[in-house]
Order: sequence, then structure tokens, then C-alpha cells
Amino acid sequence: CGITQDLVVPRTLAHRWPLVSEVLFAACELGVFDLLSEAPEPLGSAAVAVRLGTSSHGTQLLLDTCVSLKLLQVETSRGKALYQNTELSSTYLVRASPKYQGNMLLYLARTTYLCWGHLAQAVRDGKNRYQEAFGVPSDELFTAIYRSEGERVQFMRGLQDVWSVSGRAVLQAFDLSPFRLICDVGGCSGALAKECTALYPGCRVTVFDTPDVVRAAKEHFPFLEDDRIRFWEGDFFEDPLPEAELYILARVLHDWSDRRCARLLARIRQACKPGGAVLVIESLLDADGRGPLTTQLYSLNMLVQTEGRERTPAQYLALLGPAGFRDVQYRRTGGLYDAILGRTGLPAGCS
Repeated sequence: CGITQDLVVPRTLAHRWPLVSEVLFAACELGVFDLLSEAPEPLGSAAVAVRLGTSSHGTQLLLDTCVSLKLLQVETSRGKALYQNTELSSTYLVRASPKYQGNMLLYLARTTYLCWGHLAQAVRDGKNRYQEAFGVPSDELFTAIYRSEGERVQFMRGLQDVWSVSGRAVLQAFDLSPFRLICDVGGCSGALAKECTALYPGCRVTVFDTPDVVRAAKEHFPFLEDDRIRFWEGDFFEDPLPEAELYILARVLHDWSDRRCARLLARIRQACKPGGAVLVIESLLDADGRGPLTTQLYSLNMLVQTEGRERTPAQYLALLGPAGFRDVQYRRTGGLYDAILGRTGLPAGCS
């Protein structure tokens, strides 16, 4: 929802978002943008259909709709329409691009949108919809989210897409160079850790996540291996946390209730080295909770998929303060995600 709104969907098409999103999802799943990127010249719809193994009629309709959405451009030569990618699709929808977002879009298509089909009931009872959408109980939240190995890997690839676009901005919102020992709590495949070591060469990062996630990270994302990044298995609500000077919680607190967030933050404060800090990376609501629209949509997504919500800066302060973090500051990045830094005290040399 947020990705299609911010990266692709023109604001004048807001009332058509569900249909527009399905067009985008289908084009990504079929490989339209990859095919056109690899072709040495623009292709006609018949050639696209042959190479994709799709119907000529359906392909023509899909390509022309993508043109209207500014995802493709068309030129006519000798009465024949020839299609190629736009700068937008080349940047975000071609697999070879460093800013590719297709994995997250496919996760939205196959998982998120099925849960959103039960939004009204989620509003009625305040609970996520994995039971209705997939027949999976959600008492253990991430057992539902990672309900198969394929789903787990798709979600991990989606997060890689997110941090390829948003990682650098949130890690530069504050100067993190004084922190040499960092723990990315719930760090998944290590994609954000990789961004961190690139920005701050003097740091070492421990990625802390469940055993199944760590195993999948090592199996499916070996290119992320770095001698400054290590993986540590555990449940961050139950198991000992690795000692660190800075703990990163990126897209973690929004999954959980205030009670569970308070518990996790208290555990982090207890494990944190003297003079340490916690960096919370989330999409911040405005003070009154009535914007930005993307963050409101994310918050509804937390309703249908988790037990959490997006929050205002004041609501994060209300969680961080009682857990023992002081001098809490937040900075908006102008992108999808913002940064909140809470300290246990000022480290030497940190401004």
C-alpha cells in the first residue's frame, strides 16, 4: 500500500489504488519490466506475450495500462506500438537495479493484500487476520508471518528492498560513528547491518534474530557476509541479548503492543553498555495521528497483520522514557522511515 502510493501511483489515481496495485503486482510477477530491460530494443506486445508465455489480448491490456501509469513508455514505428521501461520502472522494478522493490511488492501481493481483504473485521475486533486469510492461528505472531520457508525468504528479500532505498537515510539521521559495537535486534538477513558497516567502517554489527531466520539468512543471502557482521540466534523477548553500545530496532516496535514494546525496551536498557543508546527506526505519525497518509496506511497494515501500530513521537517517548532512555530525539528523513535515538547517557565524543 505505502510503496505503491509513494513510488508509483499518481495522486490523481488515489481512488483506484487497489486496481492500480494489482496491475503493478501482475507486471512484476510476470517479469514485464525485467524482459524490457534485457531487450536490446523496445518490444511490441506480441513479442512480449511470446517471451512471457502470456495471452496476446491480456498482454496488450496490461502494457497499455502500465503506459497510463507511467510505468512504461510507448513509441509507434510503422504503425506498431513498441514498449520500453520508464526511468521509474527501471529504478524500482527491474531486478538488476540496486533499488529494486519487486520482492516487497510480491510480498504485498501474496500476503498483505489478502489480509487487507478482512480490514472491516479487523476494525471490529482489533485483531490481525491470518486465520481468515491463510487458516493460520496468530497467537505466535511470527509463526504466522513466517508460515512457510518460502514466505520467510520472500519477506526477508522484501526487507532488503526496503533498506536498499531507506537504509542510508535512517542510519545517517544521527551520527552513529561513536558506537563501535552495534546490535541490530530482529535484523533479519543483515541488509541494514550491511548498510551500517558501509556508512560507519569502524563499527561491528551483531544481527540478532530467531534460529530459523539466521539459518535462512546464511543459506539465501551469503553475499551479505562481512567480517564485521555476525549473526546471533535467539528470541529477543526471552533470551539474553548480545552486549552492545547501540541497539537498532528497525521496523520492530510497530509489530507489538505497548506492553510488549515496554518489555523489549527494558531488556535492551538492561543489556546496553554504559553510555549506550537505542535507535528506533519507524514511520512516524504526526503529533495528532492524522498523517502522513502513508504512515496511517502502515498503521492499518499493522492492524491486519500484527498486534501493533505506528506511533507519534510522543508515544515513542512514552515507551522509551520509562525503560530508562534519556535525551530522546527524533528526526524525520523525508522518506518512508524516520529515526528516534534514546540514550542511557552521552558516550565520549558524541554530540
